[in-house]
Amino acid sequence: MLAKRFSSIHTPAWIILGLIWLGGNLCDRLWLILDHSLPAWDQSNHLTKSLQYFYSLNSPEIFNGEWWRNFWMISTKYPPFTYIVGAFFQKIFGLGNDQALLSNLLYNGILIVSIYFIGKTLFSSEVGLWSAGLSMLFPRLYQTRLQFLIDTPSMTLTVACFCCLTFWKVETNRQKQWLWTILFGLGWGLALLSKQSIMFFLFIPLLYLGITHLWSKKLERVLQLWVSFLVSSLLWFPWYRTNWIYLFSTVQNSNAIPATFEEDPPLNTLAAWTYYWQDLPKAIGWVLLLVSLVGLLLNFLGRFPKNKEKIDRSKLRESIKWLGIYFGGSYLICSAIFNKDTRYIMSYLPILAVFLSYGLIQWRGKYKAVRGVTVIIAILVMITNLFPIPGTENLSLLLSPGVSFRPYLGQEIPVKSIIKTARETNPYQIVNLGVIANTDSINHSTINYYGQLADFQVYGRELGNKQDYIDKDSKSFDWFLSKTGDNGFARENQLKFADTLDNNPNFSIVKSWQMPDQSLVKLYHRNQISFEVKPLEKAINKISLDKIIFPEEASGNFPIPITYEWSGNWSDLQQGLVLLSWYPKEADPNQVTWIHDHGIGAGMLWGNLAENKGFKVTENMAIFPGKNIKDGEYILKAIYLNRNTNESYSIPVPDVTLKINNSLEQIPAPELDLNTQLREISVNLGQGIPGLDPIFKKVGRLNQYDPIQDYLKQTEIALKYRLNNESENHQLNWNYGLVLSQVLQENPQGAIAALKQLIKIAPDNPYHHAYLAFVYLYNWQPKAAENALIPALKIDPNVEEFKILKAISTVMQGNLIKGWRILSMDNR
Repeated sequence: MLAKRFSSIHTPAWIILGLIWLGGNLCDRLWLILDHSLPAWDQSNHLTKSLQYFYSLNSPEIFNGEWWRNFWMISTKYPPFTYIVGAFFQKIFGLGNDQALLSNLLYNGILIVSIYFIGKTLFSSEVGLWSAGLSMLFPRLYQTRLQFLIDTPSMTLTVACFCCLTFWKVETNRQKQWLWTILFGLGWGLALLSKQSIMFFLFIPLLYLGITHLWSKKLERVLQLWVSFLVSSLLWFPWYRTNWIYLFSTVQNSNAIPATFEEDPPLNTLAAWTYYWQDLPKAIGWVLLLVSLVGLLLNFLGRFPKNKEKIDRSKLRESIKWLGIYFGGSYLICSAIFNKDTRYIMSYLPILAVFLSYGLIQWRGKYKAVRGVTVIIAILVMITNLFPIPGTENLSLLLSPGVSFRPYLGQEIPVKSIIKTARETNPYQIVNLGVIANTDSINHSTINYYGQLADFQVYGRELGNKQDYIDKDSKSFDWFLSKTGDNGFARENQLKFADTLDNNPNFSIVKSWQMPDQSLVKLYHRNQISFEVKPLEKAINKISLDKIIFPEEASGNFPIPITYEWSGNWSDLQQGLVLLSWYPKEADPNQVTWIHDHGIGAGMLWGNLAENKGFKVTENMAIFPGKNIKDGEYILKAIYLNRNTNESYSIPVPDVTLKINNSLEQIPAPELDLNTQLREISVNLGQGIPGLDPIFKKVGRLNQYDPIQDYLKQTEIALKYRLNNESENHQLNWNYGLVLSQVLQENPQGAIAALKQLIKIAPDNPYHHAYLAFVYLYNWQPKAAENALIPALKIDPNVEEFKILKAISTVMQGNLIKGWRILSMDNR
């Protein structure tokens, strides 16, 4: 059936569609060849995700559920279709921005064919061909497809879905209806796997069809729509099931926050509802818009000769209405969203091309040449917008103001050199670079992407926007990148900090580069870095602690500086955790007073080295005994634990003693390691809701300082070992640390087991039961969540959040009325 549908295209039509596809892609590739610019913020973020999927697909384990969970979690904010397709194209053509954009060969083909069939089905083959051609000439569309963004794939799949839905709508053969039901469901699933906002465009047409067929009692047609939804869920459900918790923050982060920052018009103003209407000339171009609309008007007034082709007036009205439902519904929904972005509305532009094409072909008789002249002018506008042809600037501004998108032909931006310099300075370590500059070419996202291309050794991170965050950043980053002159979106307090780096005794300039605008980009490195790696000439069989340096006497109320020197073979060092226990000198070694567990080199040792020699790792850190530690002398016990093999053994410790004297003043010390900070903040879990906000704020910064979030895994492994092998003195606090580390890793099974253990230790804290219920809900186990909430509500029935969790668990079990009643009673 499907073959017959496609074979119905006449041979010349296939040739014309092929030439449209070829011309558009040749234009794109020529632009990319000329362009020397770097991908900016969003483009770099998307390319980084595609790169991560590229490496994940190197060793797929399709029958391993844990592999699939990790696969879907690579991208938690946006569905991963764009990244996965980009990864496949990069596997064929190599890594990079231009290679990833070869995926547009596929998207352009799908878009052209889909638009053709929509125009042909609703009007005629002629309208279909003109529609396909016009879609390649819209400025918004050819600008966007030159950047690696999720908007082009989502637009293409949305239009393909609408094409299938249109076939389904007009089909009268029952068997073919079911075929298009399945095909639409598959397209719908892929579209939802590209971007959630595709429903802004499909919701009103689906609602219209559903109500229409329900009203006319065509229940089989309604059933077909439900079946298409079920088919679609086979594709999109696994990702949404894994990452549904992030959808709430995504709505906030992509709507209210950007809209406020960009000063978009409020919804109670006319400007909010005319925003996209005013954008149409830029999105489409004045020539195409005006000539097509004038053609429709003159045809309505009878100024053109009669069309020789017989037109079914009822079909024409129904076709225009169907296009209007899609266009009008999507326009109203997108306008009702606070955040306005010209890319958000792209998926209605190809459908508008069909309507404009119908208007363009109304130029008949002696006016028929207007069609060709219009397209020629549109092509000239596209060429002048995209290519720096001398003397065309005024023409471009006249016919298409504000949409020039020409390639950058200037001096190469030195990002690759920055990455290379950082790698050469620290060849054995992951480099975490705090990027102060925030321009379209020098920003944390672009630095991060090129650092990922360098075998994932260099990461770019953005500084905090609050002064206390910047103060923490100044102590936690060993690397900074700043820029003189224009700094784009960098904040004033970030720039003030950058100005202090030249005179900061803790940092030195490694190298500086001159930018095309004559500004300087400066790379700074901490003089005493957090850890240092040096190769040794001899091989070492076991990890040893060669030296430990700290003050002879210090107060336990403040962090105390400490230096460890470890030596061993590369594999043991890289995979090693050290479990460090401090205890009173005259006491049993099992009477642990405080711990300092961490991965050797903070888990940031980089590379798989097969050299038959040892390495020395020097760690400059701080310990924090705690404010309740008594005065006295304390000594250290050390255990090595290999995270891969679970091998463990005692490490001999140098004969040193730390004297705690709490009457002493604070000693200057580095920032506490991330493991200690996580354990310290995790005890806030016992406070319930008031304790969560400081946890989230703290973790948000900790994740900046460990770009691979390995500190979470280190904490989990170390605390599991201690809870299984050591005394119960610290069981409660260690369980809090274990729970938090597993929750932040989105490991529901591990978190459930740890929470059950926590409840055994402290069953009277209602929040422990509520946390367990929340994790059950996250893992789509609503009945288990409801049962977990029973003790929480019994201990404290007045906590609003407990009732909300119970209502959610009830709704997830399909009992909407009961869930509504629980919330209604709560609101009383």
